[in-house]
Amino acid sequence: MKTAVAFFSASGVTAARAKELAAKLNGSLYEICPAVPYTDEDLDWRDSGSRSSVEMTDPASRPALASADLDFSDCDRVLIGFPIWWYTAPHIINTFLETYDLAGKDIVLFATSGGSGIDKAVRDLQADYPHLNISGGKLVNGSIESIL
Repeated sequence: MKTAVAFFSASGVTAARAKELAAKLNGSLYEICPAVPYTDEDLDWRDSGSRSSVEMTDPASRPALASADLDFSDCDRVLIGFPIWWYTAPHIINTFLETYDLAGKDIVLFATSGGSGIDKAVRDLQADYPHLNISGGKLVNGSIESIL
């Protein structure tokens, strides 16, 4: 089974886990990059006017991707990683899922979080993308073993 590990990381924590997973699974590694990188001010969840706060309070928000030229055609399984924002996946994950044709692939979510679980993110993405085979997800804060 050919595996791809795609990830969005705002601070580097999710990137570290994604790199470990890709190495352990001998998978391809793809970074989901926003067209406009996030600054520390953008990520201030305590500021209701920060970019991330504004995006996460708008269900229709779809931050643009820096590039849309990734190829998942030869993958059977795609692991998608992200930090938990406002108890769910950042909206750039929605942009990613709406940009690429992942139908027919096994999709497994993984996330890092300072205190929230991944269950709501899994439920939200399964509900928003019922045509995709999103089988579940795990937090990988300290170790990738829970997802292997």
